[in-house]
Amino acid sequence: MRRQVDLVVPVKTLDRAKTRLLGAADCGGGDPGAHAALALALALDTITAAVKVVRNVVAVTSDPAVVAELRALGVESVPGPDGLNPALHHAAALLRARDPRSVVGALQADLPALRADELAAAVDSATGRAFCPDRQGTGTTLLLSAPGGDLDPRFGVGSADAHTASGAVALLGPWPSLRTDVDTAEDLALAAELGLGSRTAALLPVC
Repeated sequence: MRRQVDLVVPVKTLDRAKTRLLGAADCGGGDPGAHAALALALALDTITAAVKVVRNVVAVTSDPAVVAELRALGVESVPGPDGLNPALHHAAALLRARDPRSVVGALQADLPALRADELAAAVDSATGRAFCPDRQGTGTTLLLSAPGGDLDPRFGVGSADAHTASGAVALLGPWPSLRTDVDTAEDLALAAELGLGSRTAALLPVC
């Protein structure tokens, strides 16, 4: 199945990304440059794991720094409209046009501990439109379409319930790295216990 899976990863402009993590990269100092570097590292570690698993990863972003870093990794990026769900709709439509029979997915960009084997296991377990909830069970870290089907993203507060209500099946395997998204310093500490990707790990200060 993974040979026919393409993932969209939305990445905000770095000055607007992960605002609740401000200070996590510099012991509470709140330096914008350090924060932007951490937000970028989270996304790059997530994408680095994903490209090992699926056929294509396409980032939706309008940030030139993100675009440049992804180009260096050989990862395609496209601009999108404002708003998470419209951006995902836009990129999913581009991927669907390239392969009408593929599985198109959306992967959140804040999974710095993501293990390729756990993502692969989750993708392989899906038999139709499906999603992986976050560790709290309320959000969504991964959404997959059925082969040739609509992605129909419903991210936002309570997205796990929204995706369930729309007919997607929850994927509940033992994949802690896929379920540990990072929004706060506490989340980052939990991800660190699982083992961070190299870019994020290199930026964590000793306070």
